[in-house]
Amino acid sequence: MGRIGMPEILVIVVLLLLLFGGKKIPELMKGLGSGIKEFKDATKDNSGATSNPNKDNTDSKSE
Repeated sequence: MGRIGMPEILVIVVLLLLLFGGKKIPELMKGLGSGIKEFKDATKDNSGATSNPNKDNTDSKSE
């Protein structure tokens, strides 16, 4: 249960074609791909900054 098989994928593709049409789908996928790429870049850039969030706060706790 919870696994997506070939029949489910075909139903999703048919619904997307009916809702958006054949010309709009590549534009939507391009936008989705660029959004995912930006999200990965942002999380990659922030991963070093948030690896130890309490590092700067150690001095204030000892006071």
